[in-house]
Amino acid sequence: MAGKPRILHPIERASREEIEKLQLQRLRETVKRAYERVPFYHRKLKEAGVRPEDIKTLEDVRKLPFTVKNDLRENYPYGLFAVPLSEIVEIHASSGTTGKPTVVGYTRRDIENWAELMARSFAAAGVTSEDIVYIALGYHWFTGGLGFHYGAQKLGALAVPAGTGFTQRHVMMIRDLGATVLGAVPNYALRLAEVAMEMGVDPARDTKLRTGIFGAEMWSEELRKRINRIWDMESYDIYGMSELYGPGTAIECHLHDGLHVWEDHYLVEVVDPKTGEPVEPEEKGVLVVTPLTHDAMPLIRYWTNDLTFMYDSISCDCGRNMRRIGRIMGRADDMLIINGVNVFPSAVEEVLLSEPRVNHHYQIIVEREGNLDRMYVVVEAAKKMSEEEKQRLASELQYRLHEVLMINPRVQVVDPGELPRQEGGKAKRIIDKRKM
Repeated sequence: MAGKPRILHPIERASREEIEKLQLQRLRETVKRAYERVPFYHRKLKEAGVRPEDIKTLEDVRKLPFTVKNDLRENYPYGLFAVPLSEIVEIHASSGTTGKPTVVGYTRRDIENWAELMARSFAAAGVTSEDIVYIALGYHWFTGGLGFHYGAQKLGALAVPAGTGFTQRHVMMIRDLGATVLGAVPNYALRLAEVAMEMGVDPARDTKLRTGIFGAEMWSEELRKRINRIWDMESYDIYGMSELYGPGTAIECHLHDGLHVWEDHYLVEVVDPKTGEPVEPEEKGVLVVTPLTHDAMPLIRYWTNDLTFMYDSISCDCGRNMRRIGRIMGRADDMLIINGVNVFPSAVEEVLLSEPRVNHHYQIIVEREGNLDRMYVVVEAAKKMSEEEKQRLASELQYRLHEVLMINPRVQVVDPGELPRQEGGKAKRIIDKRKM
């Protein structure tokens, strides 16, 4: 039922001059509000020797200091708010597994902005008011569920607040309600298909889902191919994080050639992870984002730690003139260093999922053995195999991984169903025992 991609807002087709003029205006307003209303930023900007009036061009953003996740934790819970609590209407928070969570506040204006950005993102994916959007994302501290919900309602689509867990019930409801769009963590789309088939439901034939909008974790092109094939759908990568409202910072258009950043609301940079200096277009680095319309909690040059690149071209054949970033390759802190060699989990996934004899469940385990690091890759077979077949496949995969990674991991192929499942949340792919 999803229709042709359409454009909600004239700014998407505006000239670069018009877009950058609006960005500069909003950047100056953001820096001024942060300086005047948030003690943390007042102090930080003074230490950097920068005043709001020093921001005269977009390039002047480089004069401003970075904001990192630990700054949010150190100002927990309300230290970065620029408005009184009486104006806050919603709170979200990220995981606190490595310390206190990062708390993000929203005013009514923030919620309206977020809904508009998500509606615009849905429209870019071809979703219309005729669609039934099944939202299999958490409705709690995590921003995914409510972000999708607000956007679907803003667009005029039917929003189904399904949440996570109870996978068999989801399969039944997706089929019975005639859902046409699925919002989920990408790995959960395959878990839903796995359970559907166990129930005797063919995801492609027995459901009306034809569009998937997935985010919240790194996923490879090989994983996308599997999702599209098993559901007979077209899937779109969406980007965001709670510090930036949530999902809706950027999304692919129907051409699937990078993610359009909604530049009237975000100023993005890609910088060298070691020096913080800007890198050239098409060169990989850390994404740094300055939200331009955050009311409750202005942020300046937020260091996302996500690795991507900026496209050299600005215009797109879809008609949008918003800059594009590449699909997220992983996080800078997720990169594994194995005996001095940099290993990205995304490279491991690409190799594994290009092999049709394995399914999408795998784990990367790193241990210290004597003076050396050792990496193990455990992956499930797509169907039951003999021990001889599993050993032969493991050897083949080990050879392919060695060719790509330049290290020699040990590969183990196990039977289907042996690795733990995540019923809706992010998949636990990496176990680094060196940090335990």
